[in-house]
Amino acid sequence: MQQNVVVLIGRILLSILFIVAGYGKLTGFGGTVGYFASIGLPIPTVTTALVVVVELLGGLAILAGFFTRPAAYVLALFTVATAFIGHGDFSVAGNDIHFMKNLAIAGGFLVLAAFGPGSLSVDARRA
Repeated sequence: MQQNVVVLIGRILLSILFIVAGYGKLTGFGGTVGYFASIGLPIPTVTTALVVVVELLGGLAILAGFFTRPAAYVLALFTVATAFIGHGDFSVAGNDIHFMKNLAIAGGFLVLAAFGPGSLSVDARRA
């Protein structure tokens, strides 16, 4: 049981960042579109919508332990991509540590994908 509680706490900690970020982008949609346009992301409105979906729904899936493995793989890939897109310029102060934090978060998602969400999850109830 202790292991399942620890996995639940890990899922909560991993998911908070993405739920809050996705909600922030959703409620500040226009500002996010403008920022994405300013850094040269393609089709900034569509890109923003996709990022909101990945962050918000992916974060909620991890939190609930619902389709955990696919959500963890998607968020791992997303987090590595954002490391390169958002923090790849190491001439900007702090980007090196943010880049490494993104890689560490992706590592957490890969561990979650490999070992599963534990018994305190929707996935365990569906099995």
